[in-house]
Formats: sequence, structure tokens, C-alpha cells
Amino acid sequence: MFQLYEKIPYLLARQPNALKQTIQTIAARNYTNTVPNRILEKARRSKLGAAAKGPSVGSDERPKLEQAEYSQAERDYKYIYPDFLPNPVYYFRDKIREKLERIDMINRRKQITIPEFYVGSIMAVTVSDPYAPGKSNRFVGICIRRDEYGLKHSFTLRNVIDGLGVEIMYDLYNPTIRSIEVLKLEKRLDDNLSYLQDSPPEYSTIPFDFEPVKLLPGMKVPVNMTKVPLKNKPWRHAWDRKALRGVILPEIKRYQHEEYMNSSSDFKPYEKWDLMKNYRETIHDDDHREIVQDIKKFESEITDKQEIVTAAKKLVRTRHIPKETPSNEKK
Repeated sequence: MFQLYEKIPYLLARQPNALKQTIQTIAARNYTNTVPNRILEKARRSKLGAAAKGPSVGSDERPKLEQAEYSQAERDYKYIYPDFLPNPVYYFRDKIREKLERIDMINRRKQITIPEFYVGSIMAVTVSDPYAPGKSNRFVGICIRRDEYGLKHSFTLRNVIDGLGVEIMYDLYNPTIRSIEVLKLEKRLDDNLSYLQDSPPEYSTIPFDFEPVKLLPGMKVPVNMTKVPLKNKPWRHAWDRKALRGVILPEIKRYQHEEYMNSSSDFKPYEKWDLMKNYRETIHDDDHREIVQDIKKFESEITDKQEIVTAAKKLVRTRHIPKETPSNEKK
């Protein structure tokens, strides 16, 4: 650009009319958008245009918690089926009990559809309640925690109702659960969102008429990159001493920060080099292979069952059933 400015006086002296025409032509052009607006508007209204805005496809009229940035994560059975993983504490493990529990869990999953969900997903759970109208109770909330292993696996939903935070813990294999719906599938930066108890209520408030948000087919799991600001102390837990990525801590004075740094902290980055600790908390290859085989066998049975049901429905639709003719009346 600097060399062009140096040549302008020389070009003006040689060919003033040609240079002026070139400059006028360049100034008259519009390089901001080479695609007509009518084509762009048509693309924005399509599903492909909606997918470019975010990981989910939905109209702007649907309720949204906030405008957040998203990333993507791979699907892995360790995150889809965390209840099938054995307890990492080796002296709590029993292979026979784990095998029997897996059989019971698979039998339960054949009776009720347990969808894929993660900490941070918005869910709705319907349970049987003899004291509720209609003998059932439906609760909508954000999954903030998943605990325990095997048949003891549980998850907790949180919502703010009339200004009061409500948390309900459900046993995943409780026979009183009628249905589990995932209204919005997504993950968060942390595996435990209990710090929402000490955050503003708008980050936990979800309307009970929240419409499901569908993902595009073959899409990875969206990761919500939102960071939640915490209220001032006192807190229910010492969140500043934990290795959390999804929080914004309030500003503190320097001497307070030094006290926190000198005190005991839950953040121990050196543990990733502890070979014995990693060995105790990992699963043996034989156990890993056995769990994967059980999961794949269960998924193949579910797929075959769905194909049979779909084929039966198509057969019923295409089959011609003759109409019944009235019998002749006896004279």
C-alpha cells in the first residue's frame, strides 16, 4: 500500500484521466457482500442457517437461558453409560456383584428408555406419585450432579421455583420412574454444578413448558462454555479451593488470596503424575472388554427390537382389511 502511494504522483503526471477513472470504479464497487440479500435471508431461515448460529436447531421463540458459546465433545461409552463403570476404589469392588447388577440394569433399560444425558443437560422426569393429581409428578430442571456406580447410580435436577431453589435426586433405576426426557442435550465445563446453589437464580431457572431442542443428525455433543458468576461469601462450599473452570469468582483482596493459597486446597495438579493412584482408579483391560461387550449386546437387542416394531407398523398400514358386510337376515 505504501508503494502504491509513492507511485500516485507519477501516475497522475503520465495518465491523469485513466487513474481517475480507475479510482472512481473501485470506489463505486461494494465489496462488503457479493451475495444478494434475498439469497442470504433464505439461507438464514433454513435449517442449515440455524445450524450455523449454534449447535441446536430451533426457532427464536423458544425460551433460552442465555446466549452462550459452544464447543463440541466426542461421544464415549464412559460418559454415555457412567452407571456401568465399576467403583474406582479397588477394595469396594466385587466382580460377581458387578456382573449381576449389570444384568439387572440391562433388564430395567429394556422396560424404560433411559436416554443419553450429561451434567448440564436440561431434563424432565416423570415419577409415580399416589398423592399427586393424575398419580404422577413431572419435574423439569438442569442436571447438576451424577453420583455412585451400578444400581446405586443417581442424578440430581435443580430448578428455581417461586424464588426458591429446589433440588431432587433420582435413582436412575428406581422402578417408580415412568419416563426420562432430555429437553436439551449439552455438557458443561465441570462435572459437578453444585456451585449453582451460590450463583444468581437466573442460571438455574428453567420454565416447566421448556420445548425440546433437537440436534442435527450425526452431530457431536455440544459443550456449553458459559462461566457462572458466584455471589459474595458466605458459600455452601469453598468453591475457590476447587479446580473449577465454569465459575467466575468475586474480586477479593490480596491478603485473602494469599490466605487461600497457603491453606489446604482441593486442587492437586501433581496427582496426574501419581502412577499408583492412576493404576488403582483405572479399569483392567479384561473388565473393560467385558463391560463393552455387555453394552454392545444390549444396544444390538434394542436396535433389533426397534426394527421389528417399525416393520410391524408398516405391515399393518399396508395390509388391506376388507370391510365387513352385513349378513343376510333370516326370513
